[in-house]
Amino acid sequence: MHVVGARPNFMKAAPVMNALRERGVNQRLVHTGQHYDDALSDVFFRELALPEPDVHLGVGSRGRSEQIAELLVTLESVYASARPALVVVYGDVTSTMAASVTAAILHIPTAHVEAGLRSFDMSMPEEMNRRIADLLGDLLFATSPDAVDNLTGEGASTGRVHFVGNPMIDTLLGNLHRLDPAAARARFGLAERYGVATFHRPSNVDGEKDASALVGVLRAVTGQLPIVLPLHPRGRATLEKAGILGVPNLHVIDPIGYIEFLSLVKGAALVITDSGGIQEETTVLGIPCLTLRPNTERPITISHGTNRLVSVEGLPAATRDALSSDRTQPNAVPPLWDGHAGERIADVMVDWLAGR
Repeated sequence: MHVVGARPNFMKAAPVMNALRERGVNQRLVHTGQHYDDALSDVFFRELALPEPDVHLGVGSRGRSEQIAELLVTLESVYASARPALVVVYGDVTSTMAASVTAAILHIPTAHVEAGLRSFDMSMPEEMNRRIADLLGDLLFATSPDAVDNLTGEGASTGRVHFVGNPMIDTLLGNLHRLDPAAARARFGLAERYGVATFHRPSNVDGEKDASALVGVLRAVTGQLPIVLPLHPRGRATLEKAGILGVPNLHVIDPIGYIEFLSLVKGAALVITDSGGIQEETTVLGIPCLTLRPNTERPITISHGTNRLVSVEGLPAATRDALSSDRTQPNAVPPLWDGHAGERIADVMVDWLAGR
């Protein structure tokens, strides 16, 4: 039983489910509804050929504690009815943690896809979510060597830890032929040279002071090149109050689907983000990425990719550097980011299930 809940989960689940289907494994899909509107949820099921969820919990948008409480109650009922042999969770969202805890309560084994990532910043909800999922997981699927090191350093037995690569990159590589930067640029009226931005972390968008600082710096950045910003619902009201809709040369749009968003990214001169997954996608696409955070749980995107951590205050200078840098050299793609992670995960799961 796969449990997904938010936009980042869907790209990771699709290749795993496809590979398990090819191996004849009976599967069910539970969508918690943590992300629930079309642009953040339904469009991904259509574009990635994910099956319709067998169960949709509709937890929706609410406070974190309320979400967790609702998920613990509703997932317990779902698990108790279906009694899956294995619950599979993805990434580091609230649904990931709640699904792992509920399975542990009922003594149902879990697998965590994207295990071992660490920012070492417990002020981030995602760090708590991923640590709990790893602590409880029977199968831990790591995307990078540093993730394996983190897990073994925390005492995870070698039999639980499997270095398999990155299923999100499976989805990216499998859809490269569908990406059309020119069409996406034309739709949003962008110049040949443009940037893409995304912001949703609490440290950047929740507080009025932080949001105002970000909006002020964006004015300096958009003086260097136009930026298109699909604005996440989280923090939208705060950013709008801070004046983000009045920033010259900033194209604020509603959230868009996977193919259209990655088409924009593929054609961009640079990406500015506080997202985790976009750090990985830009690494493979070879697009300079400026991550507005003091840390990252994906250091391999710095050592083997195009990512750079920057402060809000340092963003204008970092933008100038990124735009003037030489991009003619091919980037070193991290090991096993080859489009076959889903198959490796499925093989481990099939062997594990057979052993039980």
